[in-house]
Formats: sequence, structure tokens, C-alpha cells
Amino acid sequence: MELELELVPHVGVGRFRLGMSVGEARAAVEEWGVFRTVAGDEEPGQIVLTHDDSEMDIVLGFGSGTLSGVELVRFRKEDADVRVLLDGLDVFRTPSEDLFEQLAERGHTIEENDLGFDALPELKVILANQSSYAYPVDEEGDPLYYDYVLVTTEPVV
Repeated sequence: MELELELVPHVGVGRFRLGMSVGEARAAVEEWGVFRTVAGDEEPGQIVLTHDDSEMDIVLGFGSGTLSGVELVRFRKEDADVRVLLDGLDVFRTPSEDLFEQLAERGHTIEENDLGFDALPELKVILANQSSYAYPVDEEGDPLYYDYVLVTTEPVV
């Protein structure tokens, strides 16, 4: 089953819109029907979703009862038919160095930091390589792709 998620800065990811209530987010998950939901509190700080076909996770983060951030953790099945797009670029399949350059060419400011993530402050998006041991690496053993992305309402500097 093909799964395509578009990252829309300041708006959300796929069916999940920043600012939606917990109830609206739960309804979107149930209506969509492609993710398994990890049971949570009535008013959770987060809801964890798993796409079993690809082994990709999405974490919906809530602040004051509304969706304030969507985290995506790269699929673990390399042959998965999954695309996660930012500005038309596949975040989890484009080598991270190439993606970094292509986003810069499109006029996006990217700030690297010592904590191991790249921030796009004007978009309120973070890209990171968190667990290279589980994903494809280059000849030197460095991760080829980003394996984590966050779209948030909070400043990301």
C-alpha cells in the first residue's frame, strides 16, 4: 500500500493539522485507517502511530490540548512504498547531504547544530539522523538519509 505524506510547514503533515484538538486527531487516525494507534490517555501529551507495512512511526505531540508538533521516524523496511515530501523532495529517500543542498538552493535557511540536527527555522522544521545503526550508511559508516523529521509550531533554533 502506497503511503505519501506531505510536510506542510506551519500547517501540518498529511491529514494532521497543527492546532487540531486531540479528538480531531484521533478521528483523523480512525478515518484514515492506515496507522495502528498506541493506546493513550484521554488528554495525552502525545499519540504514537505505527504504519505496520513500512514500520514507520508518527508521534503527534500536543500542548494545551492542541496538536503542536508532528514527528516522523523513518520506515525500517527499505522496500516500503512510502514517500515523505518537503517542498517536493523525498526527505527519507534523498541522501541527507543532497537534500540539505537542494533545500538551500530553493532558498531555505538551514542551520546545523552540535546536537546532530539541522533546523529550517523559518519553516519550523527539524531534520536529523538519530539512529544510523538501523538505516543505510555510506562507505564511512555515516547515515545516508535523514531518519527523523519534526514539523512544529515552536521555534526550532
